[in-house]
Amino acid sequence: MVLGLGVLIAGAGITLAGCGSSSSGGGSSSGSGTRGGTYRVEATDFGFSNNFDPTGEYTTASWGIYRGLLVRTLVGYRMTGGVAGNQLMPDLAANLPTPTDNNQTWTFTLKSGVRFAPPVNRAITSRDIAYAFERIATPSLAAQYGFYYGNILGWDAYASGKAKTIAGITTPNDHTITFRLTSPTPDFLYRLSLPATGPIPKEVAKCFPNAGGYGRDLISSGPYMILGSAQLKITSCATVRPLSGFDPSTKLLLVRNPNYSPSTDTASMRTALPNAFSFVINTNQTDIFNRIRAGLVDDSMSAPPASIVASIAANASQKHLIRTGAADATSYISMNLTQAPFDDIYVRKAVNLIMDKTGLQQAAGGPLFGAIATHIVPNTMYNNDSSITGYDPYATPNSAGNLAAAAAQMKLSKYDPTHNGTCEVAACKNVFSVTGNTTQDINEVPVIQSALAKIGITLNVRELPPSAMIATVSSVAKNVPLALSQGWSKDYADPSTFMTLFESSSISPTGNINTSLVGLTPSLASQLQISIPKGVSIASIDARAQACSATAAAGVRQACWIALDKNLMENVVPWVPYVSGNNVHLVSSAVTVWDYDQASATTAYSHVAVNPSKQAS
Repeated sequence: MVLGLGVLIAGAGITLAGCGSSSSGGGSSSGSGTRGGTYRVEATDFGFSNNFDPTGEYTTASWGIYRGLLVRTLVGYRMTGGVAGNQLMPDLAANLPTPTDNNQTWTFTLKSGVRFAPPVNRAITSRDIAYAFERIATPSLAAQYGFYYGNILGWDAYASGKAKTIAGITTPNDHTITFRLTSPTPDFLYRLSLPATGPIPKEVAKCFPNAGGYGRDLISSGPYMILGSAQLKITSCATVRPLSGFDPSTKLLLVRNPNYSPSTDTASMRTALPNAFSFVINTNQTDIFNRIRAGLVDDSMSAPPASIVASIAANASQKHLIRTGAADATSYISMNLTQAPFDDIYVRKAVNLIMDKTGLQQAAGGPLFGAIATHIVPNTMYNNDSSITGYDPYATPNSAGNLAAAAAQMKLSKYDPTHNGTCEVAACKNVFSVTGNTTQDINEVPVIQSALAKIGITLNVRELPPSAMIATVSSVAKNVPLALSQGWSKDYADPSTFMTLFESSSISPTGNINTSLVGLTPSLASQLQISIPKGVSIASIDARAQACSATAAAGVRQACWIALDKNLMENVVPWVPYVSGNNVHLVSSAVTVWDYDQASATTAYSHVAVNPSKQAS
């Protein structure tokens, strides 16, 4: 996921889909939680990838809001930190079913009494879930992680307009839904936890046939709803107007859903203590955290500047305001295998060997913000297996880069015709690169530029707001050669959600997550109007990834993913991974309960509370 596409993570600044661990000092802050008040959150940019339409939205920021507050799915999580936060629980489903037909048939019974928020005001049925899948399979709606569902029987026929329903999804009655798959899928329950699969009322969503439209009128199935929902007129599509509580450029305001029944939920999943949530854009990152310290804001969707974190950590009376959670995320530099000079594997290896990862770690905020990364998938996703925790194919002294080792690789490259250890040709100069404009992203740029200059590569860096950066990097038409300060967090607790970044099925014209274009075939390149340089053969991991995905035995499955991780690092080399991230939050002194949502890598909004008397105004 965009920290976590998912969920992408862009440096330490924005997370496109992913997760974390327990909060600093425990799962919640001191004090007791009572109902009431407004939980106030600010962000420099929501960074939404699809205008908050759950069908296509692929960011951790959105997933945390969906899961805790607005969108219930068949399967969910406790929304707490650590290992417990990655454990599946039934949500809309009455229980977690046992699959049949070699993990290819899954049947669910829905709970009774779950209703949509106003103005729909009716019971949620199995057909509402089936309709959500039909939206995922509709090309015009740009479902950015629709690849997770392509093996549902009849999926392609529906997507191509050859069938009016998805044959593998049946709803014999309002409380039963069955999924039939074309191949064994042991992790299918995890896939059903993703927000796009939550119920959607057709009477509203049918009015939005294009990507991103439904986000402005999202109808809640959770404990809160967007302000203005009760006033929405849905007698026809002509009467549907954007909800007053949501403007993607300024605010997202949530109030209680009067149709939500706690008896259909569990307190371990959602306690829903605040009366309202206020998410507001403030483009001044430093100001956000000054406002948190002053009690004017309670939390942030943006990462705090390292300098502010350091000053608070040094203050005995304030350091309890710092909350952290392991993000199950990797920050990385993405190299495009179709663009010079990164179409040469020796250049890509040289970039890995020259990179000052310690410098990048410091620029991102230091060890509190994450450990040095040496491969694709965070060690926590492998349960810290000893066969991978010490693995570092591009080890350098103090993780600060090794010029001699990098030059030795560069000498093998076609871009070093005189074999002097530097990239000598014009293609290595002023290479177009994209990054975010958060403090952390900007701090990382000179570290990367300095390192690459040592091997003859200079950059033309464009700094963009997070949402614009994501849109640019994920556009195949723009075909960005080098994407700096990127990040990816798991979509769910299986390494497959990182490996999907390198499968050819993940390459798409917009919302493309395979930014290195691993597995790009000549026919797909022609279809997308991408040129593959003459003599370049782009590696594919498709067959190996599919074999790992079909493996049910936990130990064998993990060993398969570890071997593929190593293959990517040594034989494909699409990234320079540099930090295995932590998410760092600052909260105000008015926050009496706080927990971390491991599944979404955000604040667990379903488990927070504030004391209004301590909130400044």
